[in-house]
Amino acid sequence: MRILLVLAHPLENSFAASVARTAKESLEAKGHTVDLLDLYREDFDPRLTVAERGSYFDERYDSSEVSVWVDRLKAADGLMLVFPQWWFNFPAILKGFFDRVFAPGVAFDHDRAGGRIMPRLGNIKLFWALTSTGSPWWVVHLYMGNPVRRLLKRGIAAFCGKGLDFRMIALHDMDRVTEAKRKRHLERVRALVSRI
Repeated sequence: MRILLVLAHPLENSFAASVARTAKESLEAKGHTVDLLDLYREDFDPRLTVAERGSYFDERYDSSEVSVWVDRLKAADGLMLVFPQWWFNFPAILKGFFDRVFAPGVAFDHDRAGGRIMPRLGNIKLFWALTSTGSPWWVVHLYMGNPVRRLLKRGIAAFCGKGLDFRMIALHDMDRVTEAKRKRHLERVRALVSRI
């Protein structure tokens, strides 16, 4: 399986980078091909351009400025996202990746007759998010309703693909966890990813 592994964290020595490294090593050890897309290191610009927004409902979306990333998404069999949750949401660079790359003609089509979205990412069979939050589990789930999971599963995965293996693996209370708990989380990631 060819996995597009998307990392969205500005610090090269971050815990997210450790998670991405762990996932990559585990996937490759099982014989999968991994395309690591480090949004910060590749200087991905999250801002939707005038041409992109202007062509959003046209016959053909102008993806010329992001064609390299579009091609990588289209070549993948699976998508694995690694990112921290900030303010109960995606980092801006990852949100921009969705805005610019998960676009009409790439991730979905507009149904001209009814306004629905028709999925186009039939190549993607696996959609996983490996994430962390600064808040405790109860705040994310009980108070906030786990917005990132809801956005990913219902808003992106369901609208862009069908029959996906969707999972979100999160480390909560990140700002206060011990080094031992971080290591246990990396082992959990390794074990889960090794089953793919």
